[in-house]
Amino acid sequence: MSFPFSAVLGMDDMRLALLLNAVSPAIGGVLVRGEKGTAKSTAVRALAALLPPVDHVAGCRFACDPATPDPGCPDGPHPADPPAERRPARLVELPVGAAEDRVVGSLDLEKALAEGVRAFEPGLLAAAHRGVLYVDEVNLLHDHLVDLLLDAAAMGRSHVEREGVSVSHASRFLLVGTMNPEEGELRPQLLDRFGLTVEVGASRDPAVRVEVVRRRLAADADPAGFAARWADADAEVARRVAAARGRLDRVLLPDGALRQIAEVCAAFDVDGMRADIVTARTAIAHAAWQDRTVVTAEDVRVAARLALPHRRRRDPFDTPGLDEQRLDEALRRAGEDDPDADPPSGPDGGGPDDGPDGGGPDGGDAGGAGPDGSGTGPHSGAGPDSGEPGPAGRDSDAAGDARQDPARPGGPGQDDDTGRPGGPAPDRQPVAVPERGLRARLLAAPGVGDGVPGRRSRARTGRGRTTGARTPLAGRAAALHLPASIRAAAPHQAARGRHGGPLRLHPSDLREAVREGREGNLVLFVVDASGSMGARQRMSAVKGAVLALLTDAYQRRDKVAVVAFRGAGAQTLLPATSSVLAASARLAELPTGGRTPLAEGLLAAAELLRVERLRDPRRRPLVLVLTDGRATAGHRPLDRAARAAAVLAATGAPCVVVDCESGPVRLNLARRLATHLSARYHPLSSLTTPRDLALVAQAKRVETVR
Repeated sequence: MSFPFSAVLGMDDMRLALLLNAVSPAIGGVLVRGEKGTAKSTAVRALAALLPPVDHVAGCRFACDPATPDPGCPDGPHPADPPAERRPARLVELPVGAAEDRVVGSLDLEKALAEGVRAFEPGLLAAAHRGVLYVDEVNLLHDHLVDLLLDAAAMGRSHVEREGVSVSHASRFLLVGTMNPEEGELRPQLLDRFGLTVEVGASRDPAVRVEVVRRRLAADADPAGFAARWADADAEVARRVAAARGRLDRVLLPDGALRQIAEVCAAFDVDGMRADIVTARTAIAHAAWQDRTVVTAEDVRVAARLALPHRRRRDPFDTPGLDEQRLDEALRRAGEDDPDADPPSGPDGGGPDDGPDGGGPDGGDAGGAGPDGSGTGPHSGAGPDSGEPGPAGRDSDAAGDARQDPARPGGPGQDDDTGRPGGPAPDRQPVAVPERGLRARLLAAPGVGDGVPGRRSRARTGRGRTTGARTPLAGRAAALHLPASIRAAAPHQAARGRHGGPLRLHPSDLREAVREGREGNLVLFVVDASGSMGARQRMSAVKGAVLALLTDAYQRRDKVAVVAFRGAGAQTLLPATSSVLAASARLAELPTGGRTPLAEGLLAAAELLRVERLRDPRRRPLVLVLTDGRATAGHRPLDRAARAAAVLAATGAPCVVVDCESGPVRLNLARRLATHLSARYHPLSSLTTPRDLALVAQAKRVETVR
């Protein structure tokens, strides 16, 4: 039994975004970003119980509406007045390890070849039709699967194309993705495809945390009784969702509100027109949710606050968020251009409380879940010892509210010390930002691997160009290689009694295609932070090169890890992660000074590789050692460094030594280290180049004149 939606504490923005998508799935779904243990999954699972039940054609695997059945349904054509069945709206969960066939469905190729019939097995997109599709840890899902989901959510149809056979079916669903940013970010192109996004975090208020635990324990002790105590509140929210759906088509979006939407989207310099369209749809849904028939400035403000934060990100080093002062200024400017437009209500133009049940004195519980999966909101609405539903009225201005101003302290419209508009949120770690216009040199692991899909090194993957065929490893061909299958079956046709009839295939004849694409690697940075680097002011150049490489790693879907050595030992600054934002934050805090324990740094890298191979054996490592090659710590440091290099080389991980030595006198110790590691050698200056080659030519001309 799922946790009741109304019993979830706080997280007003998350609940509001979910409910608005329930009212109007055309918004395009919700991406919920938050730290671990904030009950993102609990709220999503509770939402499905609030959706109206679904009438569907009896026996149809694609849940066709009996009133308007899909004319292209693979189970059709359906009769004019088909028999109908009713069932609750489905919640379909997509596991991170799901293959493409499981997502979109698969054609039974064995049956098609052996029996000559076209048989289609529906996937998760068909199961989620007219329900909720939930993707936990969506940032860990491969890009092409995310593209499939978002395309289906945007178009309302899923298309399957395999071996010359085409199947298409309706697939309209409420898409909800959750992610922990510490485990990596989605590409901006994919972020833009989600309609709304919210950030959630656990409350730091002890009273709220106490109520969270109380409710969670009460639900675990008596699930049925706890659900019954919140049944009336959930029924009221479900009634409002159904009423808002029925009201949606009657909501008017006046020209003044459209101008406000355009002004706001232009003020935040978002790319394309998707932001304007999503903001308009969200504003209409919010008006319907608030029982209004005309969109107001407050609806536009709420919609912009949910639809724009993730669209202002340009690269992985931009912190997500929205400066609400700039939002209010844009709305005021639009109101000045249109005297008939309604100004945003509430303090500072912020509007009334935007809780999921409409806010204000008549709003319902402002719930959100906590570290245990129950709630972390500002007010429980229940007595401290009751565990019962409290009064309907709630505030949402206390700790735990998901609405945070991520703007830098310097005020709206000004750049922070990163040189980026908006700047980081006050509570976020400072991050080192790469220099604009630099492109990292492509460094790849040699050979062909079998790793996770990405864009760095060559690998045998499920996508890419076909290079050969093999007997299926798991008993069923993931991608059939038809010519090879026919060649395998041809010698056996006489024994199988074929005399001029159709080709007879046995399962043992099937061959799957071997495809070569690209894989993502684990890029391990081993950084020399000793005094010899800092004293000669080389660390700024090293950090610039590493940041450019981090951007490259993000674009190529790599994991990254950082080991630094200085003083008496080495330290793992960052275990393997997909979050380059976390890596840049640790790099910004990297201190320098002391002796150079090169041996300890190399041994720490070897140990990290050993651990990561146990956790993720398919991801090939690529080790980048950034040092001048000096070793000054401990007894016979150069000999110890040579032995440590042999240990690291024995792991089999390909290494690259980046020589940070500068000045007229060179000891070439880094080149010697590269020999011990059997590594490629690059001077620091060769790692990055300007993106515009004209800049290189101009720099050379300037140098010649000098």
